[in-house]
Amino acid sequence: MFTGIIEEIGIVESLAMVDGGWSLTVQARTVLQGATLGHSVAVNGACLTVTALSDHSFTVGLSPETLRRTNLGDLRPGDGVNLERSLAADGRIGGHFVQGHVDGTGIIRAFRPEGDSLWVTVAAGPELLRYIVPKGYIAVDGTSLTVVDVLPDGFTFMLVAYTQQHITLPRKPIGSRVNLEVDVLAKYVEKLIREAPYAIR
Repeated sequence: MFTGIIEEIGIVESLAMVDGGWSLTVQARTVLQGATLGHSVAVNGACLTVTALSDHSFTVGLSPETLRRTNLGDLRPGDGVNLERSLAADGRIGGHFVQGHVDGTGIIRAFRPEGDSLWVTVAAGPELLRYIVPKGYIAVDGTSLTVVDVLPDGFTFMLVAYTQQHITLPRKPIGSRVNLEVDVLAKYVEKLIREAPYAIR
């Protein structure tokens, strides 16, 4: 479980095929504190398991499903990635409940400054938009954000100045893919309504 509060921007060291699978190594500092093999780290919002550690980096394995669902396969050495350690039992939930289970990707369509804040428009398909509502939660590349408007083919949100400085999103070019995780509560509600319509009066 994560909260969508990014702890640091890591730098991709390598993304390579190893023994028939893909391995991602990321340079970091903060998320290495207290880390051990088997720990979970969210990389651009995807919950991944640490398989190797050094003094300055960690390595995770990427399954075919992870590569299909996320933007991690787009990464190149030197790219920045949002990093967050899994939530400790006594931790503060500063964002919202983020599982680290990416539902799919969206496309950055526009940036528009307003004062020191930044409007962002992301395009998304109907399979994700059905779960996105104004003032609802969404995780974009692992960052907990509040939806402002839902459009026919996407949604908007705003980034305050502090957030802009501590996540990778404002540095990405228009057309970049971003990982999206919708609020899991919406999916549970949909399932309950679909499977138990008699309970709705």
